[in-house]
Amino acid sequence: MPSTRVVVTGLGATSPVGGDVASTWQAMLAGTSGVGYLDDDWVDTLPVRIGGRVAVEPSEVLERVKARRWDRSTQFAMVAADQAWADSGLEGSGLEPERLGVAVASGIGGVTTLLANYDTLLEKGARRVSPLAVPMLMPNAPAANVSLKYGARAAVHAPTSACASGNEAIAMAIDLIRLGRADVVIAGGTEAAIHPLPMAAFANMMALSKTASGDDGRDPASVSRPWDTGRDGFVLGEGGAVLILESEEHARARGAKIYAEVRGAGISNDAHDIAQPDPEGRGGTRAIKMALREGDVDPATVVHVNAHATSTPKGDIAEGLMLHAVLGEHVDRCVVTSTKSMTGHLLGGAGALEAVATVMALHDRVSPPTINLDDKDPEVDLDIPTSRRDLPDGDIVALNNSFGFGGANVAVAFGSI
Repeated sequence: MPSTRVVVTGLGATSPVGGDVASTWQAMLAGTSGVGYLDDDWVDTLPVRIGGRVAVEPSEVLERVKARRWDRSTQFAMVAADQAWADSGLEGSGLEPERLGVAVASGIGGVTTLLANYDTLLEKGARRVSPLAVPMLMPNAPAANVSLKYGARAAVHAPTSACASGNEAIAMAIDLIRLGRADVVIAGGTEAAIHPLPMAAFANMMALSKTASGDDGRDPASVSRPWDTGRDGFVLGEGGAVLILESEEHARARGAKIYAEVRGAGISNDAHDIAQPDPEGRGGTRAIKMALREGDVDPATVVHVNAHATSTPKGDIAEGLMLHAVLGEHVDRCVVTSTKSMTGHLLGGAGALEAVATVMALHDRVSPPTINLDDKDPEVDLDIPTSRRDLPDGDIVALNNSFGFGGANVAVAFGSI
């Protein structure tokens, strides 16, 4: 593959802790949680009653008429893409549409649209089902609508690999640029699955924290606790994030602001279990090694990891094994964090939001904390600060890891500029 250097020139996000990148990043650095009690009228029927709703509703940002034609997952993607595009300075740059690509992922797609229209079918009959239902619920709707907004006529992809989807979209964007199929790619992920059916399903498979029922009076902000001995499952969040990736040559030719370099990406699969990770982390280890090898990265320069760490008993242990296997003796000098402790788990949007956090960590030379880590699991031998930590000067690298049901593993390595 050509050795084209790929850089990040724009960022956008809407998350449980902020309506844009600036507010999200400051909340993460401050250790602010976006998890709380849900106030939907259906929540009392569920075993789990907390989640991470977005801090700013998309209806406050998007044109009302257009937003009504989009599933909530697409709305999040559009909010984040609009921010990233404006941040990149590409508007009016003369970029040819045929050189602009899109890779925006979702793990589940338009599930709220699907289920709402099924309810309509049962209650009111087939003629009342929306003619827009299919264009709204299809998993590639976020990517397609982003491409329509910005006239992207190169490849438009919507990878679906469960909770690794957002990070896989970034890996796909890197390939599009390095293969010469695009100069710029709008890349990211989105998810809107806070709905009674997905929440009941996750709860019944024991994936969501059992302490998230709201019955025990526990502060919902304390429930997502990666690596803590008291962890017992993740908290569901929602939102979306987008990065503008660009060939360095194209970015420098137009005088673009550059946040970081995307050094490399690795993708693998466990082929172990549909839901549980390989307990020894072998698949994830391969993905991380691929990312470092592709970016010609010395493990000694990896100083920060935004871990997948969802607050599940087995997954958090496996990721620690992966980092030890890849970084070896250098692991002690690497600051590891899980921003899911604050945002909850955005499923297909998680990797993209955490990529934004990883890029900001490199850009500002500071790592956000992991909150709710009161008693670290003795099986986890990692440096996991509970308050923000400065990162060193010089050329440094940070990893963003994502793992998903089906055994999907994706690691992306970002480098400082």
